[in-house]
Amino acid sequence: MNNVRNSVRLIGYLGRDPEGKQLEGGNSLARVSLATKEVYKNKNGEKVENTQWHNLIGWGKTAELMNTLLKKGKQILVDGKIVYKTFEDRNGVKRTRTEIVVSDFVLMG
Repeated sequence: MNNVRNSVRLIGYLGRDPEGKQLEGGNSLARVSLATKEVYKNKNGEKVENTQWHNLIGWGKTAELMNTLLKKGKQILVDGKIVYKTFEDRNGVKRTRTEIVVSDFVLMG
């Protein structure tokens, strides 16, 4: 078990078009949100839909491809890793943001 990795794979729908940036030094950045939905029946037999929103971030060539190919409403499969970022908001309150750093993606449907 000494080769345990931080790895995540999601399939979902894009909630908006990517926000792309060109950073100093020429590196590219892309941010986009992805919705995944779980459907199940609760103990009363009622159908329950649970939607989770994920913050995706891409760097370099992956970001360039994300900015070019991805559009709101598209279904994609994403491979990446989970990253937790801690920061202070404007009021000095400590917050944590969870992001999926995309290593690869596939357009579906």
